[in-house]
Amino acid sequence: MIRVLLADDDPLVRTGLTMMLRGADGIEVVAEAADGAQAAAAVREHKPDVVLMDIRMPVMDGLAATRALTRHDARAPQVIVLTTFDEHRLVLEAMRSGAAGFLAKHAAPEDIVEAVRRAARGEPALSPSAARALIEHAAAGPGDRAEHARQRLALLTAREREVAEAVAEGLSNTDIGARLHLSLGTVKAHLSSALTKLRLDNRVQLALLTHDANPRP
Repeated sequence: MIRVLLADDDPLVRTGLTMMLRGADGIEVVAEAADGAQAAAAVREHKPDVVLMDIRMPVMDGLAATRALTRHDARAPQVIVLTTFDEHRLVLEAMRSGAAGFLAKHAAPEDIVEAVRRAARGEPALSPSAARALIEHAAAGPGDRAEHARQRLALLTAREREVAEAVAEGLSNTDIGARLHLSLGTVKAHLSSALTKLRLDNRVQLALLTHDANPRP
């Protein structure tokens, strides 16, 4: 059973999401929060697997709450930022804050349910517009960002770097194992080691860093 926490300052949105998710097999809504500070407290109490996090909330906004929840904590839940503000700047800020996914609130119910399941499996969950934002980010002018990213990635072993590059292509752990002729457990071990060395929180941040190091011409 995937345990989900809903964080949104609009009670009608929380009610709608609760009704939708409770109709999905294998998903349980364990708590709700009206702001980021409440979300952080609810995570400590209920230990959800996934948090659906609004951005625009009082007291503590969703980006600050995401950073607080995910920063270098292996036990942290996977956070999917769910917002009406479908802006590329927010996509990148959410990913760098530690979010595992980004969806617009107008996403289809089945897409939100699938995003929750993907996040619970440790896979990125991005709306098409969010994916486009990441592609455009990778294609942007490199500046000093590329050199800084290369210096950080130099901390990895050759195999960890191969895993990072496969993650940046959007491959799942199973697909990475097939490409590199590694067991699933070995792929996970290399991925975990890379994230620890680079002080990153999830594979989305690893993909961003790898794209930064290899900008498109």
